[in-house]
Amino acid sequence: MTPTTFAAAAGAFAELVHRIPADAWERPGLGEWDVRALVGHTSRSLTTVITYLDTTAEREDVTSPQEYYARVNPTALGMAAADVAERGRQAGRDLGAHPAAAVDALAAQALARLEGAGDPLIQVLGGLGIRLSNYLPTRVFELVVHSLDIGRALDISVNLPTSATEEALVLAARIAADGRGPEVLLALTGREPLPPSFSIV
Repeated sequence: MTPTTFAAAAGAFAELVHRIPADAWERPGLGEWDVRALVGHTSRSLTTVITYLDTTAEREDVTSPQEYYARVNPTALGMAAADVAERGRQAGRDLGAHPAAAVDALAAQALARLEGAGDPLIQVLGGLGIRLSNYLPTRVFELVVHSLDIGRALDISVNLPTSATEEALVLAARIAADGRGPEVLLALTGREPLPPSFSIV
């Protein structure tokens, strides 16, 4: 996956944020989050690229995007659910009075930082080291899935690039393959339904 796919996902997210009605920011978004917090959480896929590119890891602890989801998650890192929820709310507040403009600026900054960045070994949450090329697919996944969440919350269409959707689906399959592969494969081929509230992450 190249930064081009990340750019496509970021652009689709930014375009979606521009179409959020002015009176919709306090509506329910996802779980404990209202729409502003959900957008804020999603925007962290931009801010983390910006901030993590300022770091250097001494070793490669995480060697694939799917391993990232196994190791860099609240449970594995001992983070309280309330802290994760508040981080999303704070990210929403950080977008300020003009969230769409703030998202535009973050997307532009992230893409500018990626130009000529190569494939450095960066440090992510928990102090773990991962190659940028393995981290970016996780950001595409987050941008795509949470853009869909925003669309569902507000009943508005989401214009996702095929490349970004495909990247997210491929990563989802790789995550599912570690323990849930047969279950997901049977569902995707119309043989068995997935249980209610099934999730790979």
